[in-house]
Amino acid sequence: MNVVFLEPGMPLPESREAGPSGLVAVGGDLRPETLVDAYSKGAFPWYEEEPILWFSPDPRMVLRPDDLILGRSVRRALARDRYCVRFDTAFDEVIRACATTRRPGQRGTWINPAMIEAYGRLHEIGVAHSVEAWCDGRLAGGLYGVSIGGAFFGESMFATGADASKVAFVHLVGQLRAWGFRLIDCQIHTDLMGRFGALEWRRSRFLRSLKAALKKPTRRGRWTLDPASRFWTNRSEGINLSNDDGR
Repeated sequence: MNVVFLEPGMPLPESREAGPSGLVAVGGDLRPETLVDAYSKGAFPWYEEEPILWFSPDPRMVLRPDDLILGRSVRRALARDRYCVRFDTAFDEVIRACATTRRPGQRGTWINPAMIEAYGRLHEIGVAHSVEAWCDGRLAGGLYGVSIGGAFFGESMFATGADASKVAFVHLVGQLRAWGFRLIDCQIHTDLMGRFGALEWRRSRFLRSLKAALKKPTRRGRWTLDPASRFWTNRSEGINLSNDDGR
């Protein structure tokens, strides 16, 4: 594949044309309309220093809300009910905490000041969202991502409290399931998402499913958590409740 170089304002090419590395294009900008166009085409920005690099990995790590696995340790964390989970009350705090979280095998972070500003704008227009786990009035963990149609694109998570980000993620999945979302994009393989039931899909399968998910109207604006979305309290719902202590 010949790499496409973008000028500011140019739309991204289709992700199906990306090569084995997953690189879709180089350059462009981080304006809200550019980001929405990119996610709608299955691509996302991933870079440390300019120029901006746009990727669509193959395979792609994907979780369907109905396929969530709740392992024993996660169920214990949910049962303790230590955290109060909220949506969209501290987006800036969450993304900045994600930016400063150290990750094994990574020298730095792709969440640079330009990315923080760009996703802040997406949050302002109701497309990017945060999920927060609070304990005693303090933010103990959470995640943020982008929502378009019936797809949620997870970007990053952090935790300073035990299992805080896991609890936040389970609440998110429960709400997305209640709203009829079709898929959660986890981007690339991680052991954590694998334990939650995410699987690696070929890019072609992901793009087909994304196209179907985008037919659903986008839930813009501030999200609120519906307590009725706590499906894990009912074993008859068909969720995989693993007995594996490692989960």
